[in-house]
Amino acid sequence: MSFSLRQVVLTASTAMTIVFPCEVHAATQDPEVAALRKELAAMRREMQGEIQHLQMRIAHYEHPGNQTPSHTQLAGAPARHRLHSPGSADVPEVTPVFAQQEAARHPPRLPDGPRSAADSRLASSEGPAQSWADFKAATSKDETMQIGGIQVGFPKGRPTIASEDKAYAFSIGLTAQEDIGGFLGAGPKAGEGSGNFNKLTENARRLRIYLTWRYKDWVANVTPDFGSSSVDGTAGLFEANLNYTGLRHTTLTAGYFQPRMEEESAERANAFEFLERPTIIDLVRNLAGGVARFSVGGEHYEKRWLAAAYFTGQKFGDRSKDTTITDSQTGAIVRLVGRPYMTKDIDVHVGAGATAAFKVNENSSGRNYTFSDNMEVPLGETALVTSGALTNVAQIWAAGPQFGVRWKRFLLKGEYYHIGVQRNQQSMVTNLPSLGFDGWYVAANYTLFGHPRAYNEKTAAFTTPGVEYDFDPLHNHWGALEVSGRWSVTDLNDLPNQGGKGINGNQQTVWQGGFNWYPTQHIKFMLDYARFIASRSKGVSGNVNLFGRDGNAIVGRIQATF
Repeated sequence: MSFSLRQVVLTASTAMTIVFPCEVHAATQDPEVAALRKELAAMRREMQGEIQHLQMRIAHYEHPGNQTPSHTQLAGAPARHRLHSPGSADVPEVTPVFAQQEAARHPPRLPDGPRSAADSRLASSEGPAQSWADFKAATSKDETMQIGGIQVGFPKGRPTIASEDKAYAFSIGLTAQEDIGGFLGAGPKAGEGSGNFNKLTENARRLRIYLTWRYKDWVANVTPDFGSSSVDGTAGLFEANLNYTGLRHTTLTAGYFQPRMEEESAERANAFEFLERPTIIDLVRNLAGGVARFSVGGEHYEKRWLAAAYFTGQKFGDRSKDTTITDSQTGAIVRLVGRPYMTKDIDVHVGAGATAAFKVNENSSGRNYTFSDNMEVPLGETALVTSGALTNVAQIWAAGPQFGVRWKRFLLKGEYYHIGVQRNQQSMVTNLPSLGFDGWYVAANYTLFGHPRAYNEKTAAFTTPGVEYDFDPLHNHWGALEVSGRWSVTDLNDLPNQGGKGINGNQQTVWQGGFNWYPTQHIKFMLDYARFIASRSKGVSGNVNLFGRDGNAIVGRIQATF
Protein backbone atom coordinates (compact mmCIF):
# COMPACT_ATOMS: atom_id res chain seq x y z
CA MET A 1 0.00 0.00 0.00
CA SER A 2 1.50 3.43 -0.96
CA PHE A 3 0.79 6.90 0.50
CA SER A 4 1.21 10.37 -1.01
CA LEU A 5 3.35 13.10 0.59
CA ARG A 6 0.18 14.92 1.58
CA GLN A 7 -1.12 11.92 3.46
CA VAL A 8 2.24 11.41 5.23
CA VAL A 9 2.23 15.05 6.38
CA LEU A 10 -1.39 14.81 7.48
CA THR A 11 -0.74 11.61 9.39
CA ALA A 12 2.36 13.06 11.12
CA SER A 13 0.56 16.28 11.96
CA THR A 14 -2.40 14.39 13.34
CA ALA A 15 -0.13 12.22 15.46
CA MET A 16 1.68 15.28 16.84
CA THR A 17 -1.61 16.93 17.67
CA ILE A 18 -2.78 13.82 19.55
CA VAL A 19 0.50 13.20 21.40
CA PHE A 20 1.60 16.78 22.14
CA PRO A 21 -1.61 18.82 22.30
CA CYS A 22 -0.36 21.29 24.92
CA GLU A 23 2.91 22.05 23.12
CA VAL A 24 1.20 22.64 19.84
CA HIS A 25 -1.34 24.93 21.48
CA ALA A 26 1.37 26.84 23.36
CA ALA A 27 3.48 27.43 20.27
CA THR A 28 1.36 30.29 19.10
CA GLN A 29 -1.97 32.04 19.37
CA ASP A 30 -1.70 33.60 15.93
CA PRO A 31 -5.13 33.54 14.15
CA GLU A 32 -3.62 32.10 10.99
CA VAL A 33 -2.12 29.21 12.95
CA ALA A 34 -5.40 28.72 14.79
CA ALA A 35 -7.15 28.38 11.43
CA LEU A 36 -4.50 25.93 10.32
CA ARG A 37 -4.98 23.97 13.54
CA LYS A 38 -8.71 23.86 12.85
CA GLU A 39 -8.06 22.54 9.34
CA LEU A 40 -5.69 19.91 10.74
CA ALA A 41 -8.35 18.78 13.23
CA ALA A 42 -10.83 18.32 10.39
CA MET A 43 -8.22 16.39 8.41
CA ARG A 44 -7.55 14.23 11.46
CA ARG A 45 -11.22 13.29 11.70
CA GLU A 46 -11.22 12.53 7.98
CA MET A 47 -8.15 10.31 8.28
CA GLN A 48 -9.61 8.47 11.26
CA GLY A 49 -12.73 7.76 9.24
CA GLU A 50 -10.64 6.45 6.34
CA ILE A 51 -8.58 4.27 8.69
CA GLN A 52 -11.73 2.76 10.21
CA HIS A 53 -13.12 2.14 6.72
CA LEU A 54 -9.94 0.39 5.60
CA GLN A 55 -9.88 -1.69 8.78
CA MET A 56 -13.43 -2.87 8.12
CA ARG A 57 -12.56 -3.77 4.53
CA ILE A 58 -9.42 -5.65 5.54
CA ALA A 59 -11.30 -7.52 8.29
CA HIS A 60 -13.93 -8.62 5.78
CA TYR A 61 -11.47 -9.94 3.19
CA GLU A 62 -9.29 -11.67 5.78
CA HIS A 63 -12.25 -13.41 7.43
CA PRO A 64 -11.93 -17.24 7.15
CA GLY A 65 -15.28 -17.55 5.37
CA ASN A 66 -14.33 -15.12 2.62
CA GLN A 67 -11.83 -15.22 -0.18
CA THR A 68 -8.98 -12.70 0.24
CA PRO A 69 -8.49 -10.77 -2.98
CA SER A 70 -5.03 -10.99 -4.38
CA HIS A 71 -2.77 -8.03 -5.12
CA THR A 72 -3.26 -8.71 -8.81
CA GLN A 73 -7.04 -8.48 -8.47
CA LEU A 74 -6.79 -5.13 -6.69
CA ALA A 75 -4.22 -3.62 -9.02
CA GLY A 76 -5.89 -4.83 -12.20
CA ALA A 77 -9.48 -3.95 -11.31
CA PRO A 78 -11.26 -1.62 -13.73
CA ALA A 79 -11.38 1.96 -12.54
CA ARG A 80 -15.19 2.05 -12.65
CA HIS A 81 -15.33 -0.59 -9.88
CA ARG A 82 -13.11 1.32 -7.44
CA LEU A 83 -14.74 2.96 -4.46
CA HIS A 84 -13.41 6.37 -3.34
CA SER A 85 -13.97 8.40 -0.21
CA PRO A 86 -13.59 12.19 -0.09
CA GLY A 87 -9.94 13.16 0.11
CA SER A 88 -8.66 9.76 -0.97
CA ALA A 89 -8.20 10.32 -4.67
CA ASP A 90 -4.69 8.86 -4.63
CA VAL A 91 -5.56 5.77 -2.56
CA PRO A 92 -7.15 2.83 -4.46
CA GLU A 93 -9.87 1.29 -2.33
CA VAL A 94 -10.45 -2.44 -2.08
CA THR A 95 -12.26 -3.40 -5.27
CA PRO A 96 -15.57 -5.31 -5.19
CA VAL A 97 -14.82 -8.53 -7.06
CA PHE A 98 -16.91 -11.54 -8.00
CA ALA A 99 -15.84 -14.46 -5.85
CA GLN A 100 -16.86 -18.09 -5.45
CA GLN A 101 -17.69 -18.46 -1.80
CA GLU A 102 -15.95 -21.26 0.12
CA ALA A 103 -13.77 -21.85 -2.94
CA ALA A 104 -11.65 -24.47 -1.22
CA ARG A 105 -14.66 -26.74 -0.62
CA HIS A 106 -16.62 -25.76 -3.74
CA PRO A 107 -14.30 -25.47 -6.76
CA PRO A 108 -15.54 -23.00 -9.37
CA ARG A 109 -17.77 -24.51 -12.05
CA LEU A 110 -17.99 -23.43 -15.63
CA PRO A 111 -21.30 -21.63 -16.17
CA ASP A 112 -22.28 -23.90 -19.06
CA GLY A 113 -21.34 -27.25 -17.44
CA PRO A 114 -20.56 -29.91 -16.63
CA ARG A 115 -23.25 -30.11 -13.94
CA SER A 116 -24.08 -32.90 -11.55
CA ALA A 117 -27.58 -34.38 -11.66
CA ALA A 118 -28.55 -32.43 -8.53
CA ASP A 119 -27.37 -29.09 -9.96
CA SER A 120 -28.64 -29.55 -13.50
CA ARG A 121 -32.43 -29.24 -13.11
CA LEU A 122 -34.47 -26.54 -14.80
CA ALA A 123 -34.41 -23.30 -12.83
CA SER A 124 -37.82 -22.73 -11.24
CA SER A 125 -39.21 -19.61 -9.62
CA GLU A 126 -41.95 -21.65 -7.95
CA GLY A 127 -41.36 -23.89 -4.97
CA PRO A 128 -41.45 -24.01 -1.19
CA ALA A 129 -40.01 -20.88 0.42
CA GLN A 130 -36.42 -21.48 1.49
CA SER A 131 -35.50 -21.30 5.15
CA TRP A 132 -32.86 -18.75 6.16
CA ALA A 133 -30.29 -21.55 6.54
CA ASP A 134 -31.10 -23.00 3.10
CA PHE A 135 -30.99 -19.55 1.54
CA LYS A 136 -27.53 -18.88 2.98
CA ALA A 137 -26.31 -22.28 1.79
CA ALA A 138 -27.70 -21.72 -1.71
CA THR A 139 -26.22 -18.24 -2.12
CA SER A 140 -22.81 -19.35 -0.82
CA LYS A 141 -22.46 -21.67 -3.82
CA ASP A 142 -23.13 -18.96 -6.38
CA GLU A 143 -21.05 -16.09 -7.65
CA THR A 144 -21.69 -12.88 -5.73
CA MET A 145 -20.33 -9.35 -5.72
CA GLN A 146 -19.65 -7.63 -2.40
CA ILE A 147 -20.37 -3.90 -2.28
CA GLY A 148 -19.88 -2.65 1.26
CA GLY A 149 -22.36 -4.57 3.40
CA ILE A 150 -24.48 -5.63 0.40
CA GLN A 151 -24.11 -8.75 -1.74
CA VAL A 152 -25.44 -8.95 -5.29
CA GLY A 153 -25.69 -12.31 -7.02
CA PHE A 154 -27.74 -14.66 -9.19
CA PRO A 155 -28.53 -17.83 -7.20
CA LYS A 156 -30.27 -20.22 -9.62
CA GLY A 157 -30.48 -17.38 -12.14
CA ARG A 158 -32.57 -15.06 -9.95
CA PRO A 159 -31.18 -11.53 -9.43
CA THR A 160 -30.81 -11.24 -5.65
CA ILE A 161 -29.72 -8.43 -3.36
CA ALA A 162 -28.90 -9.48 0.21
CA SER A 163 -27.27 -8.13 3.33
CA GLU A 164 -23.91 -9.65 4.25
CA ASP A 165 -25.49 -12.03 6.79
CA LYS A 166 -28.33 -12.84 4.33
CA ALA A 167 -30.90 -11.72 6.90
CA TYR A 168 -32.38 -9.19 4.50
CA ALA A 169 -32.85 -10.15 0.86
CA PHE A 170 -34.87 -9.25 -2.20
CA SER A 171 -35.03 -11.28 -5.42
CA ILE A 172 -36.88 -11.25 -8.74
CA GLY A 173 -37.88 -14.34 -10.73
CA LEU A 174 -39.61 -14.89 -14.05
CA THR A 175 -41.75 -17.44 -15.86
CA ALA A 176 -42.71 -16.63 -19.44
CA GLN A 177 -44.69 -19.13 -21.55
CA GLU A 178 -45.79 -18.36 -25.09
CA ASP A 179 -48.02 -20.89 -26.89
CA ILE A 180 -48.75 -21.16 -30.60
CA GLY A 181 -50.83 -23.80 -32.37
CA GLY A 182 -54.27 -24.75 -33.57
CA PHE A 183 -56.96 -27.36 -34.14
CA LEU A 184 -57.52 -29.84 -36.96
CA GLY A 185 -60.70 -31.75 -37.76
CA ALA A 186 -62.71 -30.16 -34.93
CA GLY A 187 -65.53 -28.90 -37.13
CA PRO A 188 -69.18 -29.12 -35.96
CA LYS A 189 -71.72 -31.70 -37.03
CA ALA A 190 -74.88 -30.56 -38.79
CA GLY A 191 -77.12 -28.64 -36.41
CA GLU A 192 -74.36 -27.77 -33.91
CA GLY A 193 -72.74 -24.46 -33.10
CA SER A 194 -69.21 -24.14 -34.46
CA GLY A 195 -67.52 -23.08 -31.24
CA ASN A 196 -64.07 -21.54 -30.97
CA PHE A 197 -61.43 -23.84 -32.47
CA ASN A 198 -58.81 -21.68 -34.17
CA LYS A 199 -56.69 -23.28 -36.87
CA LEU A 200 -53.76 -21.09 -35.80
CA THR A 201 -53.57 -18.79 -32.81
CA GLU A 202 -51.31 -17.69 -29.96
CA ASN A 203 -51.64 -17.27 -26.21
CA ALA A 204 -49.36 -15.95 -23.47
CA ARG A 205 -50.11 -18.74 -21.01
CA ARG A 206 -48.05 -17.63 -18.01
CA LEU A 207 -46.21 -14.32 -17.70
CA ARG A 208 -45.31 -14.18 -14.03
CA ILE A 209 -42.88 -11.90 -12.21
CA TYR A 210 -41.93 -13.36 -8.83
CA LEU A 211 -41.08 -10.71 -6.20
CA THR A 212 -39.68 -12.10 -2.95
CA TRP A 213 -38.72 -10.23 0.20
CA ARG A 214 -36.93 -11.92 3.11
CA TYR A 215 -36.14 -11.11 6.70
CA LYS A 216 -34.38 -14.15 8.15
CA ASP A 217 -36.99 -16.94 8.17
CA TRP A 218 -39.90 -14.67 7.18
CA VAL A 219 -40.53 -14.64 3.43
CA ALA A 220 -43.13 -12.56 1.58
CA ASN A 221 -44.09 -13.39 -2.03
CA VAL A 222 -46.04 -11.22 -4.46
CA THR A 223 -46.42 -12.52 -8.02
CA PRO A 224 -48.49 -10.69 -10.64
CA ASP A 225 -49.49 -12.71 -13.71
CA PHE A 226 -49.97 -11.17 -17.15
CA GLY A 227 -50.86 -14.46 -18.88
CA SER A 228 -54.10 -16.42 -19.04
CA SER A 229 -55.40 -19.97 -19.16
CA SER A 230 -57.48 -19.08 -22.21
CA VAL A 231 -57.15 -15.54 -23.55
CA ASP A 232 -54.17 -13.35 -22.73
CA GLY A 233 -54.32 -9.60 -22.23
CA THR A 234 -55.76 -9.56 -18.70
CA ALA A 235 -53.49 -8.99 -15.71
CA GLY A 236 -54.09 -11.02 -12.58
CA LEU A 237 -52.45 -12.37 -9.43
CA PHE A 238 -50.70 -15.69 -8.97
CA GLU A 239 -49.84 -15.32 -5.28
CA ALA A 240 -49.44 -12.84 -2.41
CA ASN A 241 -48.51 -14.52 0.84
CA LEU A 242 -46.33 -14.57 3.95
CA ASN A 243 -44.28 -17.65 4.86
CA TYR A 244 -42.43 -18.72 8.01
CA THR A 245 -39.62 -21.25 7.48
CA GLY A 246 -37.91 -21.35 10.88
CA LEU A 247 -39.09 -24.88 11.69
CA ARG A 248 -37.11 -27.79 10.27
CA HIS A 249 -38.26 -28.80 6.76
CA THR A 250 -41.51 -26.92 7.34
CA THR A 251 -43.17 -24.02 5.54
CA LEU A 252 -46.14 -22.24 7.11
CA THR A 253 -48.14 -20.03 4.75
CA ALA A 254 -50.90 -17.43 5.00
CA GLY A 255 -52.35 -15.40 2.16
CA TYR A 256 -53.21 -15.93 -1.50
CA PHE A 257 -51.46 -19.16 -2.42
CA GLN A 258 -51.83 -22.33 -4.50
CA PRO A 259 -52.11 -25.29 -2.09
CA ARG A 260 -51.26 -28.51 -3.88
CA MET A 261 -52.70 -31.96 -3.18
CA GLU A 262 -51.96 -33.70 -6.51
CA GLU A 263 -48.58 -34.94 -7.71
CA GLU A 264 -49.14 -33.26 -11.06
CA SER A 265 -49.71 -29.87 -9.41
CA ALA A 266 -46.79 -30.37 -7.00
CA GLU A 267 -44.45 -30.64 -10.01
CA ARG A 268 -44.99 -26.90 -10.68
CA ALA A 269 -45.97 -25.48 -14.05
CA ASN A 270 -42.36 -25.04 -15.20
CA ALA A 271 -41.73 -28.79 -14.97
CA PHE A 272 -44.85 -30.21 -16.67
CA GLU A 273 -44.40 -33.08 -19.11
CA PHE A 274 -47.22 -31.58 -21.22
CA LEU A 275 -48.55 -28.08 -21.77
CA GLU A 276 -51.18 -28.45 -19.06
CA ARG A 277 -52.42 -30.76 -16.33
CA PRO A 278 -54.94 -33.52 -17.10
CA THR A 279 -58.56 -32.32 -16.99
CA ILE A 280 -59.45 -34.25 -13.82
CA ILE A 281 -56.52 -32.62 -11.98
CA ASP A 282 -57.69 -29.13 -12.93
CA LEU A 283 -61.23 -29.90 -11.81
CA VAL A 284 -60.34 -31.24 -8.36
CA ARG A 285 -57.57 -28.72 -7.59
CA ASN A 286 -59.95 -25.80 -8.17
CA LEU A 287 -62.57 -27.08 -5.71
CA ALA A 288 -60.74 -25.64 -2.69
CA GLY A 289 -57.35 -24.79 -4.15
CA GLY A 290 -56.04 -23.44 -7.43
CA VAL A 291 -54.15 -20.25 -8.19
CA ALA A 292 -54.51 -17.31 -5.76
CA ARG A 293 -56.73 -19.12 -3.27
CA PHE A 294 -56.75 -17.65 0.24
CA SER A 295 -54.99 -20.29 2.33
CA VAL A 296 -53.69 -20.81 5.86
CA GLY A 297 -51.64 -23.93 6.54
CA GLY A 298 -48.33 -25.57 5.84
CA GLU A 299 -46.37 -28.61 4.82
CA HIS A 300 -43.52 -30.67 6.24
CA TYR A 301 -41.21 -33.00 4.35
CA GLU A 302 -38.65 -35.63 5.16
CA LYS A 303 -36.53 -37.72 2.82
CA ARG A 304 -39.25 -40.38 2.49
CA TRP A 305 -42.54 -38.55 3.12
CA LEU A 306 -44.46 -35.28 2.99
CA ALA A 307 -47.61 -34.06 4.73
CA ALA A 308 -49.55 -30.89 3.93
CA ALA A 309 -52.82 -29.35 5.14
CA TYR A 310 -54.50 -26.01 4.41
CA PHE A 311 -57.70 -24.23 5.34
CA THR A 312 -58.88 -22.25 2.31
CA GLY A 313 -61.35 -19.53 1.39
CA GLN A 314 -62.31 -17.70 -1.77
CA LYS A 315 -60.06 -16.90 -4.71
CA PHE A 316 -58.51 -13.50 -5.36
CA GLY A 317 -60.97 -11.49 -7.47
CA ASP A 318 -64.07 -13.61 -6.78
CA ARG A 319 -66.10 -10.70 -5.41
CA SER A 320 -64.99 -8.31 -8.15
CA LYS A 321 -66.11 -10.80 -10.81
CA ASP A 322 -69.42 -11.41 -9.03
CA THR A 323 -70.53 -8.45 -6.92
CA THR A 324 -73.62 -10.36 -5.70
CA ILE A 325 -71.62 -12.80 -3.51
CA THR A 326 -73.02 -12.60 0.02
CA ASP A 327 -71.28 -15.59 1.64
CA SER A 328 -67.75 -16.65 0.66
CA GLN A 329 -66.49 -20.19 0.18
CA THR A 330 -64.60 -22.16 2.83
CA GLY A 331 -62.75 -25.44 2.33
CA ALA A 332 -59.69 -27.53 3.09
CA ILE A 333 -56.95 -29.54 1.38
CA VAL A 334 -54.89 -32.45 2.74
CA ARG A 335 -52.01 -34.36 1.14
CA LEU A 336 -50.01 -37.28 2.52
CA VAL A 337 -47.43 -39.04 0.33
CA GLY A 338 -44.48 -41.35 0.81
CA ARG A 339 -41.40 -42.67 -0.96
CA PRO A 340 -41.28 -46.29 0.22
CA TYR A 341 -38.46 -47.43 -2.05
CA MET A 342 -35.50 -45.46 -3.41
CA THR A 343 -32.16 -46.31 -4.97
CA LYS A 344 -29.89 -44.59 -7.48
CA ASP A 345 -31.96 -46.00 -10.35
CA ILE A 346 -35.41 -46.41 -8.77
CA ASP A 347 -37.88 -44.08 -7.05
CA VAL A 348 -41.36 -45.18 -5.95
CA HIS A 349 -43.99 -42.58 -5.05
CA VAL A 350 -47.34 -43.41 -3.39
CA GLY A 351 -49.84 -41.18 -1.66
CA ALA A 352 -53.30 -39.69 -1.49
CA GLY A 353 -54.93 -36.30 -1.60
CA ALA A 354 -58.30 -34.99 -0.48
CA THR A 355 -60.09 -31.67 -0.88
CA ALA A 356 -63.48 -30.30 0.15
CA ALA A 357 -65.48 -27.12 -0.32
CA PHE A 358 -67.53 -27.06 2.87
CA LYS A 359 -69.65 -24.39 1.22
CA VAL A 360 -69.30 -22.74 -2.18
CA ASN A 361 -69.78 -19.03 -2.83
CA GLU A 362 -73.39 -17.91 -2.42
CA ASN A 363 -74.60 -15.23 -4.80
CA SER A 364 -77.93 -13.81 -5.93
CA SER A 365 -78.91 -17.14 -7.51
CA GLY A 366 -77.86 -19.32 -4.55
CA ARG A 367 -75.00 -21.78 -4.15
CA ASN A 368 -74.30 -23.17 -7.63
CA TYR A 369 -71.31 -24.85 -9.22
CA THR A 370 -70.34 -25.93 -12.75
CA PHE A 371 -67.58 -28.38 -13.65
CA SER A 372 -66.07 -27.49 -17.02
CA ASP A 373 -62.63 -27.60 -18.59
CA ASN A 374 -60.74 -27.49 -21.87
CA MET A 375 -59.16 -30.40 -23.76
CA GLU A 376 -55.81 -29.88 -22.01
CA VAL A 377 -54.87 -27.39 -24.74
CA PRO A 378 -54.71 -23.74 -23.52
CA LEU A 379 -55.61 -21.80 -26.66
CA GLY A 380 -58.96 -20.31 -25.66
CA GLU A 381 -61.05 -23.05 -27.24
CA THR A 382 -64.65 -23.84 -26.27
CA ALA A 383 -64.78 -26.29 -23.35
CA LEU A 384 -66.52 -29.51 -24.40
CA VAL A 385 -66.69 -31.39 -21.11
CA THR A 386 -69.15 -30.13 -18.47
CA SER A 387 -71.46 -31.24 -15.70
CA GLY A 388 -74.01 -28.58 -16.49
CA ALA A 389 -74.84 -25.93 -13.88
CA LEU A 390 -75.43 -27.73 -10.57
CA THR A 391 -77.85 -25.87 -8.29
CA ASN A 392 -78.36 -25.87 -4.52
CA VAL A 393 -74.92 -27.29 -3.82
CA ALA A 394 -74.32 -28.03 -0.14
CA GLN A 395 -70.79 -29.44 -0.32
CA ILE A 396 -68.29 -30.78 -2.85
CA TRP A 397 -65.38 -33.07 -2.06
CA ALA A 398 -62.80 -35.13 -3.95
CA ALA A 399 -60.24 -37.75 -2.94
CA GLY A 400 -57.99 -40.29 -4.57
CA PRO A 401 -54.62 -42.04 -4.75
CA GLN A 402 -51.47 -41.08 -6.66
CA PHE A 403 -48.67 -43.35 -7.80
CA GLY A 404 -45.38 -43.02 -9.65
CA VAL A 405 -42.26 -45.06 -10.33
CA ARG A 406 -39.00 -44.08 -11.99
CA TRP A 407 -36.60 -46.69 -13.31
CA LYS A 408 -33.43 -45.12 -14.65
CA ARG A 409 -34.58 -42.92 -17.57
CA PHE A 410 -38.18 -44.15 -17.62
CA LEU A 411 -41.00 -42.63 -15.54
CA LEU A 412 -44.55 -43.96 -15.17
CA LYS A 413 -47.17 -42.23 -13.03
CA GLY A 414 -50.92 -41.82 -12.60
CA GLU A 415 -53.67 -40.45 -10.37
CA TYR A 416 -57.38 -41.21 -9.83
CA TYR A 417 -59.96 -38.97 -8.14
CA HIS A 418 -63.60 -39.37 -7.23
CA ILE A 419 -65.74 -36.24 -6.86
CA GLY A 420 -68.82 -36.15 -4.64
CA VAL A 421 -71.48 -33.42 -4.82
CA GLN A 422 -74.06 -33.12 -2.04
CA ARG A 423 -77.18 -31.02 -2.64
CA ASN A 424 -79.38 -29.05 -0.26
CA GLN A 425 -82.76 -30.74 0.05
CA GLN A 426 -85.78 -28.55 -0.55
CA SER A 427 -89.16 -28.87 1.16
CA MET A 428 -92.29 -29.51 -0.91
CA VAL A 429 -90.27 -30.15 -4.10
CA THR A 430 -88.40 -33.09 -5.55
CA ASN A 431 -85.20 -33.68 -3.62
CA LEU A 432 -82.06 -33.00 -5.61
CA PRO A 433 -79.83 -36.07 -5.95
CA SER A 434 -76.24 -36.31 -4.79
CA LEU A 435 -73.78 -36.86 -7.63
CA GLY A 436 -70.54 -38.74 -8.15
CA PHE A 437 -67.94 -38.11 -10.88
CA ASP A 438 -64.63 -39.79 -11.72
CA GLY A 439 -61.42 -39.14 -13.58
CA TRP A 440 -57.91 -40.47 -13.99
CA TYR A 441 -54.76 -40.28 -16.08
CA VAL A 442 -51.69 -42.42 -16.82
CA ALA A 443 -48.49 -40.81 -18.16
CA ALA A 444 -45.18 -42.26 -19.35
CA ASN A 445 -41.95 -40.39 -19.94
CA TYR A 446 -38.48 -41.27 -21.21
CA THR A 447 -35.39 -39.03 -21.19
CA LEU A 448 -33.51 -39.46 -24.48
CA PHE A 449 -30.42 -37.49 -23.44
CA GLY A 450 -29.43 -35.36 -20.45
CA HIS A 451 -29.86 -36.35 -16.82
CA PRO A 452 -33.22 -38.21 -16.40
CA ARG A 453 -36.13 -36.89 -14.38
CA ALA A 454 -35.65 -37.24 -10.63
CA TYR A 455 -37.63 -37.12 -7.41
CA ASN A 456 -37.77 -33.85 -5.48
CA GLU A 457 -38.25 -34.68 -1.81
CA LYS A 458 -39.11 -31.07 -0.93
CA THR A 459 -42.23 -31.18 -3.12
CA ALA A 460 -42.79 -34.97 -3.14
CA ALA A 461 -43.02 -34.93 -6.92
CA PHE A 462 -40.90 -35.66 -9.96
CA THR A 463 -38.97 -32.83 -11.55
CA THR A 464 -37.45 -32.02 -14.94
CA PRO A 465 -34.57 -33.69 -16.77
CA GLY A 466 -31.16 -32.16 -16.09
CA VAL A 467 -28.95 -30.21 -18.49
CA GLU A 468 -25.37 -31.41 -17.95
CA TYR A 469 -23.95 -29.04 -20.60
CA ASP A 470 -25.66 -26.05 -22.21
CA PHE A 471 -26.52 -26.36 -25.89
CA ASP A 472 -23.30 -26.12 -27.90
CA PRO A 473 -23.35 -28.19 -31.11
CA LEU A 474 -19.70 -27.35 -31.89
CA HIS A 475 -18.73 -29.42 -28.84
CA ASN A 476 -21.49 -32.04 -29.26
CA HIS A 477 -23.56 -30.67 -26.37
CA TRP A 478 -27.32 -30.77 -26.95
CA GLY A 479 -28.95 -30.04 -23.59
CA ALA A 480 -31.69 -32.50 -22.55
CA LEU A 481 -34.56 -34.08 -24.50
CA GLU A 482 -37.55 -36.15 -23.31
CA VAL A 483 -40.54 -37.80 -24.96
CA SER A 484 -43.88 -38.28 -23.17
CA GLY A 485 -47.28 -39.87 -23.66
CA ARG A 486 -50.51 -39.54 -21.64
CA TRP A 487 -54.05 -40.95 -21.53
CA SER A 488 -56.67 -39.12 -19.46
CA VAL A 489 -60.39 -39.66 -18.90
CA THR A 490 -62.91 -37.40 -17.17
CA ASP A 491 -66.49 -38.59 -16.59
CA LEU A 492 -69.00 -35.94 -15.43
CA ASN A 493 -72.15 -37.86 -16.32
CA ASP A 494 -73.97 -39.41 -13.35
CA LEU A 495 -77.76 -38.95 -13.43
CA PRO A 496 -80.28 -37.70 -16.04
CA ASN A 497 -81.08 -33.99 -15.79
CA GLN A 498 -78.31 -33.38 -13.23
CA GLY A 499 -77.79 -29.90 -14.68
CA GLY A 500 -81.46 -29.15 -15.33
CA LYS A 501 -84.14 -30.55 -17.57
CA GLY A 502 -82.53 -32.35 -20.51
CA ILE A 503 -78.98 -31.30 -19.50
CA ASN A 504 -76.64 -34.12 -18.58
CA GLY A 505 -72.91 -34.17 -17.99
CA ASN A 506 -70.58 -35.88 -20.44
CA GLN A 507 -67.26 -37.69 -20.75
CA GLN A 508 -63.97 -36.61 -22.32
CA THR A 509 -60.94 -38.67 -23.33
CA VAL A 510 -57.62 -37.14 -24.36
CA TRP A 511 -54.60 -38.92 -25.86
CA GLN A 512 -51.39 -36.91 -25.97
CA GLY A 513 -47.79 -37.22 -27.09
CA GLY A 514 -45.00 -34.72 -27.05
CA PHE A 515 -41.33 -33.76 -26.93
CA ASN A 516 -39.62 -31.33 -24.55
CA TRP A 517 -36.16 -29.92 -25.28
CA TYR A 518 -34.08 -28.08 -22.68
CA PRO A 519 -31.09 -26.31 -24.30
CA THR A 520 -30.18 -24.69 -20.95
CA GLN A 521 -31.41 -24.67 -17.37
CA HIS A 522 -33.56 -21.64 -18.15
CA ILE A 523 -35.07 -22.35 -21.58
CA LYS A 524 -37.59 -25.02 -22.60
CA PHE A 525 -39.26 -25.80 -25.93
CA MET A 526 -42.38 -28.01 -26.02
CA LEU A 527 -44.32 -29.62 -28.87
CA ASP A 528 -47.57 -31.50 -28.11
CA TYR A 529 -50.11 -33.41 -30.16
CA ALA A 530 -53.55 -34.05 -28.63
CA ARG A 531 -56.44 -36.22 -29.81
CA PHE A 532 -59.67 -35.44 -27.90
CA ILE A 533 -63.06 -37.18 -27.91
CA ALA A 534 -66.05 -35.73 -26.01
CA SER A 535 -69.50 -37.31 -25.74
CA ARG A 536 -72.57 -35.17 -26.32
CA SER A 537 -73.96 -32.70 -23.80
CA LYS A 538 -76.61 -29.99 -23.94
CA GLY A 539 -74.79 -28.23 -21.10
CA VAL A 540 -72.09 -26.82 -23.40
CA SER A 541 -72.82 -23.19 -24.20
CA GLY A 542 -73.89 -22.27 -27.73
CA ASN A 543 -75.13 -25.81 -28.52
CA VAL A 544 -71.57 -26.64 -29.52
CA ASN A 545 -71.69 -30.30 -28.51
CA LEU A 546 -75.17 -31.66 -29.20
CA PHE A 547 -73.93 -34.84 -30.91
CA GLY A 548 -70.43 -35.34 -29.58
CA ARG A 549 -67.20 -33.77 -30.82
CA ASP A 550 -63.68 -34.93 -31.52
CA GLY A 551 -60.61 -33.41 -33.07
CA ASN A 552 -56.89 -32.87 -32.96
CA ALA A 553 -54.59 -30.13 -31.75
CA ILE A 554 -50.91 -29.36 -32.34
CA VAL A 555 -49.37 -26.78 -30.02
CA GLY A 556 -45.86 -25.58 -29.25
CA ARG A 557 -44.54 -23.59 -26.31
CA ILE A 558 -41.52 -21.39 -25.68
CA GLN A 559 -40.65 -21.08 -21.99
CA ALA A 560 -38.10 -19.04 -20.05
CA THR A 561 -37.62 -19.32 -16.28
CA PHE A 562 -35.31 -17.48 -13.89
